[in-house]
Amino acid sequence: MSVISQSESVKTKKKSTVREYSEAILIAVLLALFIRAFIVQAFKIPSGSMMTTLLIGDHILVSKFRYGIKLPVVDKEIIHWDQPRRGDIVVFKYPKDPSKDFIKRVIGVPGDTLSIKDKKVFINGKPLDEPYARFTDPRILPAAVGPRDNLGPIVVPEHRFFVMGDNRDESYDSRFWSFVEASALRGKAFIIYWSWNKDGELTLNPDRFFVRYNRIGHLVH
Repeated sequence: MSVISQSESVKTKKKSTVREYSEAILIAVLLALFIRAFIVQAFKIPSGSMMTTLLIGDHILVSKFRYGIKLPVVDKEIIHWDQPRRGDIVVFKYPKDPSKDFIKRVIGVPGDTLSIKDKKVFINGKPLDEPYARFTDPRILPAAVGPRDNLGPIVVPEHRFFVMGDNRDESYDSRFWSFVEASALRGKAFIIYWSWNKDGELTLNPDRFFVRYNRIGHLVH
């Protein structure tokens, strides 16, 4: 008959406890990686190009599977079931430097004929209703100076999208560096889960406080 000493029993129990915690942590890490790769990813807004829809310091969640499913690392789409629609706010790899992520609003989809006349966007010859657009510079720049206020007409190619920031006079977007490829899309922004005002102060005014608690939970559209 074999007898297990009390010290051996304690050691076995400790090993069992350590193993349980290790397995739980490993499962949690794998689950988090899976969610980030295929389902949802968090991003922080670093600039004011999407004001006032999105503010500097807003933290948003982006649906990674809204348009399809991509393999992580190689970033290859294996399942496709939808494409961005006009008005969607999307995160994508910046065409000039894929190591950076940009966020803009989809304005032109494949097949659209797009033009900008004195800051007004026209799609297929009709003015686009844009209640979200913000203008801070009263000047109208001619096309000879730059594409900010006057552009086109241009046709959006297949598998490409024309994107613009809502803060039109202060956004570096498709007007300057052309289209976004469908393969560069990371997903669609859908909710603000946190908002930090680095210039905030101790006040009861929700627009001036450190945490913009009145923005938390707002859907992005």
